[in-house]
Amino acid sequence: MFSTLLGLFLACVSCTSTLPKADLIVENAVIWTGNSAQSSAQAMAILADTILALGTTADLQKYKGEHTVVKDMAGKFITPGFIDAHVHLMMGGNALLSVELRDATTQQEFVKRIADYTKTLAPGAWVLEGNWDHTLWGGELPKKEWIDAFTSENPVVLYRLDGHMVLANSLALKIAGIDEHTPAIEGGEIVKDAHGIPTGILKDNAMNYLLAKIPSMTVPQKEKALKAAMTYLLSNGVTSVHDVDSIGTYPIAKKLKEANELSVRIYAINPLNHWDKRNDTFKNTNKWLKMGALKGFMDGSLGSHTAVFVADYSDKAGDRGFFINDKNDMKKWISKADKKGLQVLVHAIGDDANHVLLEIFEAVINENGPRDRRFRVEHAQHLLKEDISKFGSLDIVVSVQPYHAIDDGRWAEELIGAERIKTTYAFKSLLEEKVTLAFGSDWPVAPASPILGIYAATTRRTLDHANPEGWIPEEKITVLQALNAYTKNAAFASFDEQEKGTLEVGKLADFVVLSDNLLKVNPGTIKNIEVLQTYVGGKLAYMKK
Repeated sequence: MFSTLLGLFLACVSCTSTLPKADLIVENAVIWTGNSAQSSAQAMAILADTILALGTTADLQKYKGEHTVVKDMAGKFITPGFIDAHVHLMMGGNALLSVELRDATTQQEFVKRIADYTKTLAPGAWVLEGNWDHTLWGGELPKKEWIDAFTSENPVVLYRLDGHMVLANSLALKIAGIDEHTPAIEGGEIVKDAHGIPTGILKDNAMNYLLAKIPSMTVPQKEKALKAAMTYLLSNGVTSVHDVDSIGTYPIAKKLKEANELSVRIYAINPLNHWDKRNDTFKNTNKWLKMGALKGFMDGSLGSHTAVFVADYSDKAGDRGFFINDKNDMKKWISKADKKGLQVLVHAIGDDANHVLLEIFEAVINENGPRDRRFRVEHAQHLLKEDISKFGSLDIVVSVQPYHAIDDGRWAEELIGAERIKTTYAFKSLLEEKVTLAFGSDWPVAPASPILGIYAATTRRTLDHANPEGWIPEEKITVLQALNAYTKNAAFASFDEQEKGTLEVGKLADFVVLSDNLLKVNPGTIKNIEVLQTYVGGKLAYMKK
């Protein structure tokens, strides 16, 4: 009997001694794994950049070695690293380094901020980004005359927060050759006054006149912007992003990766009309930076009156928005890219834009045959009721930005009426049709804060506090559904579900430590939860001071 027990003991010791020893163990935590097979844990062991084991604090003692770092989380809540499925990475970094206009609530404040910022620049330097919102001061669009007096030596091109409209000063218009004789452009608009003089507002494709004249950023400027962007994202618990306009970002991100200075994982997305310049070799397995998706546009945005609807805007008879690209071109580009095995993402906001896009996707699927293609619709904000089920039947991934709902909810009814808003940001209805919802921010259009995104999706309380029970409350979803959308679903949306999105043995050790348990607090208080620490590949990348 004794010899049998001794043999078992020695076998156990031998087994334990051969176990790999963790580099890091976090213990005494409340870990939400996102994995239905093991939804929670108290401790997690990490070796290099990968999860070695999950379990109780006692379970994981066997992974401790001489050099293992042990961190007591004192009961804090841990989730998988948040994945933001829709950001404009370089634009966001530039916005952090430029004038901030998003919360300018009066014309006077708007003008003052631009004037103050312009004083810091040398003559000839461009004033860019901005992210203004004219709805905050009553809805009047800004004019070049508001800013011309103090920007005579500095060209100005400032985006509305949705990125589909800019304000330019007279100097920028002159540089771009835009005047009363400039013809209209398909898929865009040069807004003119009653005398035919440009006001300084350009929409969608018309912005290209200006954007082509802006000097290219230098490599050091791009590096500075990208590093600023990553620092900001990590402070919000974001460990991976889908960069939806990565054509200028990818080379800089690649350079930073080679120097081991990339701290956020990037899924790089290029323009759809570049389908012939990309092939499936870009679908690689790099843990930090990969390319393989293409993004196109159906229409513009609601706030700019450039989203396409079946019926006219409620506040402007005869205006139903416009398509940015020809429908036949979109069909051709999507089909060609799909045949090459590339993932396709398409921006669609208005109900007609979404309806036509679904028809195109269905035609391409029938034409090219079955495969795991994961077509994505970016935004899908305003839907025809009869189209909602089609997203599910076609297996479309819907990439949405919940913060937009509590922002747009302040004024959307004025633009599209009480009936059409019933199927606006229809998160719950889409989930009921078994649609994969991936959440993102559209940063810098909205804050890149998954915490605020989860708050928005679960409460739908608008920013003006006018809807305490939620704007279109029927479309509120649960915290668990929102968490899935920011983690496992977002990983699925980029073909990364085997590497990240949940905390499981063998997956990347990307995780976030929060001040409170997202699954236990009242949804109305979620916006107060703080990101305390962010880990990427098992390394501490951010700590709240």
